[in-house]
Amino acid sequence: MIARAGAGPLRRLVVLRHAKSAWPAGVPDRKRPLAPRGRRDAPAAGRALAEADCLPDLALCSTAVRARQTWDLASAQWGTPPPVHHDPRLYAAEVSDLLTAVHEVSAEVETLLLVGHNPGLEELVLELAGDSLDDNLDEVRAKFPTAAIAVLAWHGTTWDALAPGTALLTSMIVPRGRKGDGKK
Repeated sequence: MIARAGAGPLRRLVVLRHAKSAWPAGVPDRKRPLAPRGRRDAPAAGRALAEADCLPDLALCSTAVRARQTWDLASAQWGTPPPVHHDPRLYAAEVSDLLTAVHEVSAEVETLLLVGHNPGLEELVLELAGDSLDDNLDEVRAKFPTAAIAVLAWHGTTWDALAPGTALLTSMIVPRGRKGDGKK
């Protein structure tokens, strides 16, 4: 059941899957960098978050290179990026690990960005969303591609109250950059 108005302030959990990564020979999975497409899509994700008025108060980011690079390129699209906490627990995390990290967030944070990996992120979105606007849940079930963004809204006084089925999936965005985007 979705938490109703009056049950606390409106909070948003913004879930961003890392952008497309490269597969260089001999490079351990944790150290894989973004591919050229990923270096274009990550800034597009940052712009999409700004355009959707979904800029976070805090970001939790996996320590994997491709997730950190996604964060760096996305947040560079904003005037002043929020604080980021690089959390090793988010690498290859299952839903329970992701929820543990989210539950530890301070109640002062109203919009939280989570940057990480599939299948955990997709499963988290499906677990938390009790309902969705439009066909967003069907889109997530079909595919949660690289650089995809899911925005979950819920009412709660603290982050540790976020539980399965209590959020509304308000949007799913799959931004794609164009050739020439993301170059320095």
